[in-house]
Amino acid sequence: MPLISIDAVHPTKEQKEKLIAELTKTASNILGVDEKFFYVLVKENDMDNWGVGGKTLTKLMADAKK
Repeated sequence: MPLISIDAVHPTKEQKEKLIAELTKTASNILGVDEKFFYVLVKENDMDNWGVGGKTLTKLMADAKK
């Protein structure tokens, strides 16, 4: 059973539903495996749990607004 795992910063319910549907469809087409065999895991994270270039995503977003 293929597993697709994605980490994101608090997607909405609608975004998660769309991600699950579209990722499953695309992977099924590429791999030639029926959609019913796919598992999709959406892991939600706070912006403080992501780091880029030595800064948290919260800090990067705040700096970008300056």
